[in-house]
Amino acid sequence: MSIRITGTGSALPGRYVTNEEIAGLVDTSDEWIRERTGIGGRYVSVGETVAELAARACVSALENAEKEAGEVELLLVATCSPEDTTPCIACQVQDKIGAGNAVAFDLNAACAGFLFALHTAWAYVEAGIYRNALIVGSEVLSKIVDWEDRGTCILFGDGAGAVYVEKCESGGVLGFVQHSDGSRGGVLACGCRQIVNPYFSGKAQNPYIRMDGREIFTFAVRQVPMAVEEALDRAGLTVPEVELFVLHQANRRIIEGIARRLSVSLEKFPMNLQKVGNTSSAAIPLLLDELNREGRLREGMKLVLSGFGAGLTYGACVLEW
Repeated sequence: MSIRITGTGSALPGRYVTNEEIAGLVDTSDEWIRERTGIGGRYVSVGETVAELAARACVSALENAEKEAGEVELLLVATCSPEDTTPCIACQVQDKIGAGNAVAFDLNAACAGFLFALHTAWAYVEAGIYRNALIVGSEVLSKIVDWEDRGTCILFGDGAGAVYVEKCESGGVLGFVQHSDGSRGGVLACGCRQIVNPYFSGKAQNPYIRMDGREIFTFAVRQVPMAVEEALDRAGLTVPEVELFVLHQANRRIIEGIARRLSVSLEKFPMNLQKVGNTSSAAIPLLLDELNREGRLREGMKLVLSGFGAGLTYGACVLEW
């Protein structure tokens, strides 16, 4: 028993911000950003919330799967940028789309969040607890980016991507792995609500994303190929049998480095980061929806999904479309 993706959806804010506009805020240029990251622009919220974007993506995925919200049994939202501590985003989405029969909760594994949520749904279905799930990665990273920090403000974008999955007897998810390395969590971090009470006199944290780009690059290019090969081994497949590698869209140079490590043509690594930037947990499902809508995903195709990011968290999933 496994799960198969039967519907995809996505949602993006209405405001598009080009590299030229970013160059008006910090010392950079379109050429500098493209050369180092491959990013040409990104969507930025001008009021759209994580829950609103997630709900729109979920409705789109349900329509694509030809399902009703009332049929959803499990609703998982992966995010690291919620507006509210409580209620969780998933419960807000449940209310917005009318998925009253679903169990709903959030999951935070940063840029690997969607992948970890997909694996969580697989576990629930494999255990016989639920038969389907709606999984969405949604982020409004623009509110946790320091717009005076050239190293991070050029990278991130806002958006949401969702998939609807159902129990299947064959195909679907064939194998997966996930890993964490908390000892290196400081290389990509972001503060949250600070301790503020009459008894605390400590120093407040930086409330914005802070990142050691070189360390993240080294980590991703080394660990992701290992995770991919580990997941393929569990699925009983080899690298040449994979038709597309759908990776977290962090940086074109990282994806190129991973392709070289796996000795795979870059043509098998679709990218949309040039249009949307790094959208963290939304990146993989956003790209999946784009590929699905363009007709590039054929029944029976072997895909590898891989996410990596803050935590540090990373993993890979092998699935048959």
